[in-house]
Amino acid sequence: MAGQSASRSDARLPSSSSPPSPPSPTLARSAASAGAATLTSRILGVVREQVLAALFGAGNAMDAYNVAFRVPNLVRDLFAEGAMSSAFVPTFTRYLTTDGKPSAWRLGNNVINGLIVITGVLVVLGILFAEPLVGLFAGAYRDVPGKFELTVFLTRLMLPFLTFVALAAACMGMLNSLHRFFIPALSPAMFNVVTIICALVLVPVMPGVGLPAITAVAIGALLGGVAQLALQWPALRREGFRYRPLLDWRDDGLRRVLVLMGPGTLGLAATQINVFVNTVLATGEGTGAVSWLNYAFRLMYLPIGLFGVSIATATLPAVSRHWAKKDEGATRGSVADGLSLMLILNIPATVGLMVLAVPIVRVIFERSAFTPADTAATAAALQFYAIGLIGYSVVRITSPVFYALGQSRTPVAISAATVLLNAALNLALVRIMGYSGLALGTSIAALFNAALLMFFLSRRLDGLEGRRVASAMARIAIASVLMGVAAMTVDSALGVSLPGSGLVVQIVRLTATIGAALGVLSAVAYVLRITELHEGLALVIRKLRPGPR
Repeated sequence: MAGQSASRSDARLPSSSSPPSPPSPTLARSAASAGAATLTSRILGVVREQVLAALFGAGNAMDAYNVAFRVPNLVRDLFAEGAMSSAFVPTFTRYLTTDGKPSAWRLGNNVINGLIVITGVLVVLGILFAEPLVGLFAGAYRDVPGKFELTVFLTRLMLPFLTFVALAAACMGMLNSLHRFFIPALSPAMFNVVTIICALVLVPVMPGVGLPAITAVAIGALLGGVAQLALQWPALRREGFRYRPLLDWRDDGLRRVLVLMGPGTLGLAATQINVFVNTVLATGEGTGAVSWLNYAFRLMYLPIGLFGVSIATATLPAVSRHWAKKDEGATRGSVADGLSLMLILNIPATVGLMVLAVPIVRVIFERSAFTPADTAATAAALQFYAIGLIGYSVVRITSPVFYALGQSRTPVAISAATVLLNAALNLALVRIMGYSGLALGTSIAALFNAALLMFFLSRRLDGLEGRRVASAMARIAIASVLMGVAAMTVDSALGVSLPGSGLVVQIVRLTATIGAALGVLSAVAYVLRITELHEGLALVIRKLRPGPR
């Protein structure tokens, strides 16, 4: 095994006369399929935020909604992209590989029914103790008349979202294990669509029935959770799954999933817990701080969702299959493929968000209730969040791999250390920089998290084809810096030649700037022979075209 692994690893390393080999086509195609659907969802997520910004800006109602939704949304992120990936996918894949579909379906039913019981208890407890819960992390809202009470009301209304999103995550895990990536990745789009519709249709209605207008958005979030589950259920049935009301707590598979789910959640929880900590600290920074951070994180999360989560979604089943077959070399290669592809796509996104933060926020959000002051505040947070983009994406890929390898302690310990570091940084930086220091502290913690995970995973797998990954990172970093310089130059020039603050003018300027920047990136990528960039983007574009998949 060691000799085979070494020979395979050496064979994949670049020679001095040829560029590094690109990530495997199968992984890239799977990532592209998930990425295309995730792109749709993330774009709709930004549209949702546009609608909310126009209707509510960054005022007290929006602050109350963001805090109220933070708890169920935290669980959504951990379940959909955390515990289900870390605990359920490897276990379900192993059942499929070794015992076949009937055994896997039995495990799926056990997990679904177990989640109904567990989340149902949590929802009931959350509703009963909503007031002290909100008081724990948003006590400062008591100083604003009605804001605390509104937050408690919205929290109770949205808590049942937990059950629906947990079930949707279980369906996602099963479909991903069956190599069905598009529909599961598209399901969050239904959440955004339903929320947008409810906001547009019900906001004018709510005051007439004696409810705050923001209640319409909370109703949309709850119904959106139902829609996420409804979209995936037919696809799962077509694969042969049939729901059965069975629940055997002694089932070995269910017990394994539940045992891994706790550490799996903790291992991937650092980023989301850190964002939660940001929300708590931001509640004391005055009206708007929570909303500015939320809008900024939504924009930063667009490339994470498109590239980081999508590549991780495609990587984990491949790693699980290779490890189940005791093929360490193939396991190492799959991880290296995912990391290379992620770096090549996310480094340019990092530079782009940092350089063009103000025009991006202005075009997307600045209208109606969202003012120029809100634009400046949100853009500042976005620039600091973007610093940690690579860290967030690396964690998405590497942390679940430890669970597939049967090593849950390492990511849990690293996650705990990251949360402590983030809390210390944010407590210090919020005093110096205000709310924007919270975004910076979270980014530093994310990079720390990623670095430790990479170090220990490399030790576990006897390397991660470091020469290939480092080469990809160095070349794309050079191309991205040149792209950033081009973006700043073009944006400055267009500010002089195309003055004005109208939306059309701003869209034309931003579109031209991004087009020129991507042109420079593409040209430099060609010169530096970064073929993976063109291949990855081409695969996503092909998946976006109508037609059979």
